Amino acid sequence: MQAKQQVLNLPVYQPGKPIEEVKRELGLTNVIKLASNENPFGCSSKAKEAILADLEHLSLYPDGAGAEVTRAVAEHYGISADQLIFGTGSDDVILMIARAYLLPGDETIMASHTFPQYKHNAEIEGAVSIQVPLKDGKHDLDAMLECVTERTKIIWVCNPNNPTGTIVSHDELLAFMAKIPTSVMVALDEAYYEYATTAEYPQSLELLQTYPNLVILRTFSKIYGLAALRVGYGIARPEVIRTINQVREPFNTSRLAQAAAAAAIRDQQFVDQCRTLNAEGLKYLETEFRRLNLTSFPAHGNFIMVDIGCPSGPVFDALLKQGIIVRSGEKLDFPTMLRVTVGSREQNEAFLHALEGILQDSPKIHNT
Repeated sequence: MQAKQQVLNLPVYQPGKPIEEVKRELGLTNVIKLASNENPFGCSSKAKEAILADLEHLSLYPDGAGAEVTRAVAEHYGISADQLIFGTGSDDVILMIARAYLLPGDETIMASHTFPQYKHNAEIEGAVSIQVPLKDGKHDLDAMLECVTERTKIIWVCNPNNPTGTIVSHDELLAFMAKIPTSVMVALDEAYYEYATTAEYPQSLELLQTYPNLVILRTFSKIYGLAALRVGYGIARPEVIRTINQVREPFNTSRLAQAAAAAAIRDQQFVDQCRTLNAEGLKYLETEFRRLNLTSFPAHGNFIMVDIGCPSGPVFDALLKQGIIVRSGEKLDFPTMLRVTVGSREQNEAFLHALEGILQDSPKIHNT
């Protein structure tokens, strides 16, 4: 059988190493995972209660329309239900957008170093991906704008950007949107939206009123701590949501996921606590990096990219042997950097203690 030509050489997404795998491979009992930007504080107790209450309905299909979770999210943002679409994580919404709008030969624009699923799904549809280099770790919106042609269909902006953690400000995004033709969709991926504490972060929902070509992506996998249940969503004008919904698979979010997400978004006290703890963790890591004479990109999500001044692969391996999983920059095209999820205070301290020891012994690391 002959597969699509454009999928033959596509890379398979490589997530952070699972805790269980590291324990098994290295014979460890205690492992800290700071690789996948998960919430170290878990999820809302109300989400757990909602899951338990729905366990007796496992034999029933979920509500294909997701009416209850749609109502909860719409109420939270003060928008209408027809402005929302849900997916099995926000990467499912990315897939649906690509499937609904991209034709072979269409062009789509993204940063050179960003969430890889934009390019992955565009190429499955036969579209041409235009990758624009980051500028000091940030999206270069001016350069992206210069790449727009009559063949451009979608521009992807990850904000905060994964893997660098940098942001496009409200004023920068507003100026960018004002220059983009309304025929070009701007998909604004705000997976880490709830973690941002700076006043410069975009108020993207306000922009929906002016720009019909804007689609906002958010998720329950990060600050809400529901990564295992896979729930993400898109926010856009009703006519855009209707189009994307045409390609949505039936029952693409489970009963338990819908129940947990609806309960989670109604527990903003938990979200506020996690945001505060994350900000404290980021400040602690940044302070310790400066003490170690290490530089990092300005971080606005729940992770930080730090330049350790030497090849990151051996340091990643050395950390792994001590039961600490991070992401090596070698695989992200940042060969001297590590991407580290902000953990609990104890996890952050353990990581820094291990990192400092490894860097002090770096000549030995390089010779192994």
